[in-house]
Amino acid sequence: MDRRNFIKSTAITTAGIGVLSSTDLFAQTNGKIKIGFIGVGLRGRNHVQIALNRDDLEIVAVCDTQEESLAQCRKQFNAKGTKLPKEYTGGVDAYKKMLSSEKLDAIIIATPWQFHKDQAIDAMKAGLYVGCEVIAGLTVQDHWDVVKASEETGKPYMTLENVAFRRDVLAVLNMHRQGLFGELLHLEGGYQHDLREVLFNDGKNYYGHGVEYGTKAISEAQWRTQFNIDQDGDLYPTHGLGPIMQFVDINKGNRFTHITSYSSKARGLAAYVNKVSPGHPNSKLNYKNGDITQTMLQCANGETMLLTHDTHLPRPYSIGFRVQGTEGIWMDVAKGIHIEGKSKPHTWDSADEWVKKYDHPIWKKYEELATGSGHGGMDWFVFNAFIQAVKQKVQTPIDVYDSVTMSAVFPLSTESIEKGNKTLAFPDFTKGKWRTKKNTFMLDDSGM
Repeated sequence: MDRRNFIKSTAITTAGIGVLSSTDLFAQTNGKIKIGFIGVGLRGRNHVQIALNRDDLEIVAVCDTQEESLAQCRKQFNAKGTKLPKEYTGGVDAYKKMLSSEKLDAIIIATPWQFHKDQAIDAMKAGLYVGCEVIAGLTVQDHWDVVKASEETGKPYMTLENVAFRRDVLAVLNMHRQGLFGELLHLEGGYQHDLREVLFNDGKNYYGHGVEYGTKAISEAQWRTQFNIDQDGDLYPTHGLGPIMQFVDINKGNRFTHITSYSSKARGLAAYVNKVSPGHPNSKLNYKNGDITQTMLQCANGETMLLTHDTHLPRPYSIGFRVQGTEGIWMDVAKGIHIEGKSKPHTWDSADEWVKKYDHPIWKKYEELATGSGHGGMDWFVFNAFIQAVKQKVQTPIDVYDSVTMSAVFPLSTESIEKGNKTLAFPDFTKGKWRTKKNTFMLDDSGM
């Protein structure tokens, strides 16, 4: 089934949710997509490299406030033997000149979190598709503002949540859609990743050296660390939530109704600084963000979800996925799946066996193209999903409502903790559209 018939038959009134007009929905674009980048630090340059490896894109312009980032970006173009894009730099508003001066189809935003909302809204008002790194905004109102801009301009906004395209995640989603887990009851995910060498450096090396942050540091330590000093909550919910939302059709026949968060005491970052540089002033700071934050979400259809944010302590990386239903369970930490009647009683099967059997069609089709793109190929898939939507002028597979829902856990968890672990009502960013919308996320490889 081609993309046009797929959308006509399953999602004309639901995939767009009123964002795209019928004319835009089925219009086709000729030639190369003209794309710009706001932010070409480490993450932004990862996207640039993927774009440089494609023959359907023209990178027209890039914007960054730091010469070092622009210099490293130039090296990417020179190594590829490709014409350099126009550069915009200077103050934090330099991107506005790029938006007003260049003829673009789409923009990729990979800047610090505090800039995402304004940059995305301005890009949508300029008539562009927006692919934005997490997160969508710092406050709940920020998220409403992003939704409003997308609805008013008719331009899609997509959070570039790569884990939603992880191979095992899509295979397990495939299993769920074939009924192997029965009725789903509980899901888990999170961001469990030792970021101590990301949050501090020596101002010269990206990772593994020094205990500085802010103006004395480079890369993420320049800005991300401050959030851990100032706020207590789940600061990075989308890697865990973005994928498991799709299993229970959030915003597509289901929604989150309530959220409650708890946070442990904060010890990890101060201890790390003191271990690397005994007595350093940064070891005496009051880091507000608890070392482990857990957030419980209640769904309208009765499912529960648990998210865990754990980035300040020594540990191996894990999303901590758990998908559990009346007939079986998948846990990525255990690397195991158990399906009643198919697995030995009380015994884990190797998840690899099931993933191979239920491998998603897009991985079978595009594995070779995705190889080497970053994060085990996920980066290529999420980037490709965005670009294909731009090329075909259709709604992005992760739409604005999904984007803000997975991101809003950031401010909501902070508010819950501040108010003594109060249970809060979760905003309905769809304003009731979730009741009739159908879940078309990665049903097959159509349009990809």
